[in-house]
Amino acid sequence: MEDSRQIENLIYRYAELIDDGDLEGVAELFRNAEIVSTAHGVRRHGFDEVLQMYRSSCRIYEPTGTPLTKHLTSNVIVELDEDGKTANARSYYTVMQATDSLPLQVIICGRYKDRFRRDDAQWQFASREMIVELIGDCSAHLLYDASRL
Repeated sequence: MEDSRQIENLIYRYAELIDDGDLEGVAELFRNAEIVSTAHGVRRHGFDEVLQMYRSSCRIYEPTGTPLTKHLTSNVIVELDEDGKTANARSYYTVMQATDSLPLQVIICGRYKDRFRRDDAQWQFASREMIVELIGDCSAHLLYDASRL
């Protein structure tokens, strides 16, 4: 599989894991990486910090064990560096949610700015910057007041 496709798959894997409620799987993607929100002064590095961030912010519903969301990632642009061992990607995200008390709706939109590195012919995240651009009703998704975003 070509490099840009492997990187795209990592981007899509994040959405799949978070929507499945697999917070450990999400954290594993960032075992040797960081998640940043520059606008909000957030920087979490490595498995433990990333897992703690998601456990303290993401509402999980029983009996599904999921956040009842769908993270849609689009407009993915991958740029491979000349060294063949690093790359950048940009993409849009749109998060939809529906619960018993919240009708289906878009709750947040923004952009990801990702950096990747290649280790032993396998691509992995180096960093992800999350940029919030539009925000709706995140009260059924987040465990904190979304007005902080």
